[in-house]
Amino acid sequence: MREDETRKVFRFAPSPNGYLHLGHAFSALLDFDAARREGGRFLLRMEDIDKGRARSEFEAAIYEDLAWLGLVWEEPVRRQSEHLDDYAAALAELDALGLLYPCACSRADIARATSAADAPRDPEGALLYPGTCRGKRRDRAGANLRLDMAKAAALVGGEVFWDEHGKEIVASPAEWGDVVLARKDIGTSYHIAVVVDDALQGVTDVVRGRDLYEATRIHRLLQELLGLPAPAYRHHALVLDEDGRKLAKSRLSKPLWELRAEGATPTDVRAMLGL
Repeated sequence: MREDETRKVFRFAPSPNGYLHLGHAFSALLDFDAARREGGRFLLRMEDIDKGRARSEFEAAIYEDLAWLGLVWEEPVRRQSEHLDDYAAALAELDALGLLYPCACSRADIARATSAADAPRDPEGALLYPGTCRGKRRDRAGANLRLDMAKAAALVGGEVFWDEHGKEIVASPAEWGDVVLARKDIGTSYHIAVVVDDALQGVTDVVRGRDLYEATRIHRLLQELLGLPAPAYRHHALVLDEDGRKLAKSRLSKPLWELRAEGATPTDVRAMLGL
């Protein structure tokens, strides 16, 4: 076995749909520092499958911000938009197992079908899809593809597990219900793309924010169904604003380029993050 095949592989995988802020810097630095400490490899990946939101200027800004922070990554950078065939192949495997079905329900449709105040919700608080289209004949054109969670869970024995700081975590993916695995507008989803990418890139350790902790349930299920290796996971605390809310592009949290323009240095950023 080559030495390169035994080294740990870490990755930072931002979406180029806005400018990076301190929360992204925290994840990137934790991954980079861990790779350096472990004598491992550090990869950068662009999760740009949502072409309606991804923009080249944001991607260029990501490279500039990370280089300013002192990060060095392997080339070439994997860009998800260039590998849609890989995700289609994974979806075809799940389809062959009878686990996918088309669904044209909108969020409004789901809200109408689950109008009770005590309607069940998924781990992130959204209304749980009630299975309206499951088992029905639907045209796949212009429809999302959902995972039949009951069938999928049965195939893996009901539960899957992941390693978090050396502790075994029970995933219980059924709490998510029939998640969307292929959006009608892009033909895939974050969940499929991330597990396929991690496997193809040989990622051994995933260090990411606590906001993705619940999504790991889905990712571990997909890895089991597709026969993909499972990385070790670590979900770090989120960087919060003065109001106690997580930093977010959607709320225009102060970007790294603005901190840099104000005179902040990479050392200052590390100090702000307690690194």
